[in-house]
Formats: sequence, structure tokens, C-alpha cells
Amino acid sequence: MAERQRPTSLRDRARYLFDRTLARSTGALLGWLAVGCLAIVVPVSALLVWTDPDAPRSLSGRLTAVWRTSAETLRLGGVTGAPLRMLLSVLLGLITLLCVSTLVGVITTGLGDRLTELRRGRSTVLERDHAVVLGWSDQVFTVVGELIAARADRGRGVVAVLADRDTAEMEASLTAGPDAVGAVRLVCRTGSLTDPEALGLVTPDAAASVLVLPAEGADADLEVVRILLALRALLGVRTGPPVVAAVRDERYLSAARLAAGPRGTVLETDLTTARLLVQSARRPGLSAALRDLLDFAGAEFRVVDAADSLVGLPFAEIASCFEVSCVVGFLTADGRPLIVPPPGTVLGPGDRLVVVARDASPVPPVDCRAYVDRTAVAPPGPRPEEPSRVLLLGWNRRAPLVVDLLRRTALPGSRLDVVTGPDAGPPRPVTPPDESGRLDVVHHPGDPIRPETLRALDLFGYDSVVVSAGEVGAGPERPDDRTLLTLLMLRSLEEEVGRALPVVAELCDHRSRALAPLGPASDTVVRGELTALLMTQISQSPELAVVFEEVFAARGGALALRPAGHYVLPGREASFATVVAAALERGECAIGYRAHGPRTARRDDGVRLCPHKAERRVWGTGDEVLVVWAGPADRGGAGGADDRVPRMRRSHEGGDSPAGVPLG
Repeated sequence: MAERQRPTSLRDRARYLFDRTLARSTGALLGWLAVGCLAIVVPVSALLVWTDPDAPRSLSGRLTAVWRTSAETLRLGGVTGAPLRMLLSVLLGLITLLCVSTLVGVITTGLGDRLTELRRGRSTVLERDHAVVLGWSDQVFTVVGELIAARADRGRGVVAVLADRDTAEMEASLTAGPDAVGAVRLVCRTGSLTDPEALGLVTPDAAASVLVLPAEGADADLEVVRILLALRALLGVRTGPPVVAAVRDERYLSAARLAAGPRGTVLETDLTTARLLVQSARRPGLSAALRDLLDFAGAEFRVVDAADSLVGLPFAEIASCFEVSCVVGFLTADGRPLIVPPPGTVLGPGDRLVVVARDASPVPPVDCRAYVDRTAVAPPGPRPEEPSRVLLLGWNRRAPLVVDLLRRTALPGSRLDVVTGPDAGPPRPVTPPDESGRLDVVHHPGDPIRPETLRALDLFGYDSVVVSAGEVGAGPERPDDRTLLTLLMLRSLEEEVGRALPVVAELCDHRSRALAPLGPASDTVVRGELTALLMTQISQSPELAVVFEEVFAARGGALALRPAGHYVLPGREASFATVVAAALERGECAIGYRAHGPRTARRDDGVRLCPHKAERRVWGTGDEVLVVWAGPADRGGAGGADDRVPRMRRSHEGGDSPAGVPLG
């Protein structure tokens, strides 16, 4: 038998009737509002009149007083007398109330729309000498952070970001960390980056620099070209601030440089990342050293004026004239960089010094040759080189570049084993066959995140292990998820065997670096991070563009971490000036060192740039020296002319220069 329905209470019926009445129309809502107001105002007014000792004694007088109090409270007027006069007073009060309410509503709606428009970031930024960042990608966090650090030294500044995203979301993402902004003001605006009118919101014509970031997606590089064309339409070809942009694919470099114009500098993200992966795989710790060298937190590349007393002196003597900075070359009066020139190259009038220093302030030269201990200098000798074995776990669009770079610089007999994962095919169809015989590429089927796949490999027989990041949007998971899982499997095997694996992992998100389970010999490379650091450095000092073309060029200079035993005798106490002198004799400029001893927990600890020349320490066998070295114009073979990368600027000089780090 069905359960009898519980009777509906009077309270529920009244609530239902009230809700149904409110849902009918606005008039019903106004009626209930009037009834509610009268139900409160009239009784309270009557209470006030009856408790007033000065109130009229007659009933009609008190009722008139109640009417006046209620009318004044509801702003209906207090006219008394004939009923018609009272009705007209009520009508006039209602009309007045309607007009005032409408006016208040119009004002409130207008202010609300204006505030909404301001929150959407549609007002024009009226600033001068500010930094403008166009676009949104993983690089934006590095770029904005470095711009803020660079401008914080001046006490104040403005960084304006324009992207096709919600303004509140951008501000929340960029200011998530503590003290993320400080004295620098961050301004976000939203709009179409390819619309010159929208670009005008951040006033690029009055900016000190403009940076264009590549977004994610198949047409990201085409979007960069369109943004550069929009800037060209807004500012003209030869006017406006320096523009620094980045593309991912080399095929779009020429078009991007043409669109950027003579004041533009264009870098390439994928090739830069591939070069840094290969370099870090050969010498773990270089990635951390480059971050320290290219950010604004410590020592960095600078172009400074030379003292008059240095004009006419050779490079070898000038390099020993500064205690807390390292001279690596000259910038001639006609703008030509000479990085690690021959020791006898003379500094001419109008030439400037290219240094690695913590401060751009001029420092008087001091002769540091007295700090050099010649008895501690290691004798020069050949550097032993052997064929290498490299393991590549994972596959993405940068993996063919990594394979190609390894092939160009490998010694005969080297081998590359590739585990592409379950969703990628063998690498041979996308990498040309190796006709030189230097590198043998072998494909192993399997999934790098499965322990059985890794156990089937001779992991501890490889000189280095490279873990490639996934592609953004390639699957439901985040691009760094598989990389973190692979690193977790590798770390588990390290702990199981009790040996360290030389691993370098590519990450897409800079926030994943803190989550990566790295061993003592592991390192990470965040995709696009080096390009972002180069972009910010060039945006703040445009003259560094030609310097970086040589510092990171295969045909000019290169950065490398070399064992300290190449310069000083292991176990001997010697000053850093001794290391600098020994490096100069080998055609290199020492700019710092990395200590690696029993107290160094990780391989990227202990990176020290520009130490005092008089600083003395015992140099161990595990210590490494960070040097800038000069390569011949055409080395041929491994790492030779074929290993060059395109120039960052369009130039009449021809030749090649880098958007990335060469192999050394």
C-alpha cells in the first residue's frame, strides 16, 4: 500500500504562493515591495506617534501625524487635507522616486560598465620608457620576471603585457609569487595582438623595448609574423623602440626578420633548446651556469667604456686588469664584436670592453698579475676524446634537431639509442641517414615510463641520458607529466643500484622544475627559457645582440664547462687569477667556476661567477671552470661550419650567428 502523502503546511503554501507571485512580472515584485514597506513603516510610524508626549490628543490628529511620518519616510510628501490632495501627493512622490531611481540606475550601470571595461584592460597605458610584452606563453613568466628584476634596480618602472586573455587572470598568474612585482608596476591589457588599434593600448611608440613571444599552436610562428607586421603598420619601418621576438621553427626566421625591420632581433626557440640539451648532456651543470649568467640576479654580460689608460694595450694585458670582472673581448668603434681575440689584439680609440660583471659602474683598472702563481699552472696537453653513448627517451619536434646536433659533433664510433614511446614511430624516417659514420642511431620500442623498458637497457653504460618533453596539447595529460614519470623511474633505478645517472631532462613549464625528482648528476632544461633570458638581456641592452651573436656562435665564441685540471694542478691552492692566466694561454677566458666536492649536494650547486682574482682555494679534480673560448672560422667536421646557426639580425655581413648555444 502506498504511503499516504504528508499534508502540506500553511507555511509551505504561503512560501509557494509568494514565489509564484514574484515570478509573474515586475509589477508583482513592486506590489510585494510596497506591501512590505507599508507593513513595516506604518506600524513603526504609529508607534512613534503614540509614544510621543507632544503628539495630538485626538485620534484624527494622531492618524494625520502617522500619515505624515510614513509619507516622509517613503518620500511621498506630507500633504494633508482633502483625499484628492493626499492622492496627488502620493502620485507626485512616486514619480519623483521613479525618476531618482532611474537616475541612480543609469549612473550605477555606467560606472559598472566602466569598471568592467577597466578590469578587462581596454584603457590606454600612458607611460614612457616602459617595457612592452606581446603574447602569452610559458616564456612570459621568465621574461616578465627578468624585466621586473632589471627595472627594480632603478627603483621603479612599468612592464605592460598585452595578450588575448582575461586581464585578471594574467595579473593573478604573473604576481603569484611573493614579492613578484615589488617597486615595478605591472600593467595587463587584453586585445588582439594583430590589430594595430589594440597594440596602441600599450603605447609601443613610447616604450623602451618591445618583446614578442611565440604562443602555443600550429600557427604560433605565423602569429608572431602577423604581430610584427602590425607593429610595422603602427610604428613604421625605421621608427620606434627595439623589438625582440622569437619563433619556434627555423622556416619562419627570414619572414620574421623582414617583418621586424632593421631595429628587430629574432631568436629561434627550438634550436636553442636542442643545443642546450646537447651541451648539458655533455657537461651537466651548464644549464644552471647559463641561467646565472643571463639573468639579472648576479653577474651578466655587459658592454662598458674603457678607461683611457687601457687604450693601446693588448687583450692579454687588459684581461688581467680587473679584480671583480672578467673581460672577454672588445666591441670596436664601428660596432664589430671581437670575442676572445688573439692575445696581441690592441684596444683602439672608441672601442668598448665586453665584460662579465655584477655592476655596470666603471671600475678603475688594477694589475692582477701579482696574484698569479705560475707553479700551480697545469702544463698544456691534448684533451682525450672518446666515442660517446647517449640515450634519448621520448620524441618531439625538437628531437630531430638533437639527433642532428649529436651527429655533427660526435666522434667516429658514437652511438645514440632512442626510445620514442608508444605513440611515436621510429626516428629514422624524420632523421636523414648518417653518411659520415660518426653516429649510429638505434631505435628501441617501448615506453620510457615503464620500469621493464628501462631495465632492458644498459642504463649505467651511457655517458648521458636525455629525456624529451611532450608536446603541448598532444594528449589529455600535461606535457611535463610523462617527463616527471620518466625521471621518477630513473631516480628509482639510481637508488636501487646505488649509482648516479647523468640525466638532462627537458621541461615545458618552469614550475615543473621544483617537482622533478633529480639525482645528484641530473639537470633540467626548461624549453624556451634560454631564449627568454636572451630576449630580456637584448631588450635592456640592444648592443648585446651582436655580442651574443659571437658569444653563442660556433664560428665565434662558445661557453663551456671544463675540468679545472686543464688549468691548475689538482690538489694545489691557487688564486682565480692563476686560472684566468692559464685559460688565456689556451685561447680562453675564464669567467667563473663550479665547485664539486663532498659538500656539494647537486651538480648545479656552487656556480660562482666573477670571483675576486685574489680569491684562493684548493682546486679539486671534480671542480670545473666556466670559460668563453674562441673557435676558428671554419673547424670543419664535427662542430664545424655546418654546425652554425642563423644570425639573430638581418645583416649585410653574411655568415651565420646563433640563436642558441653551440656544442663545445
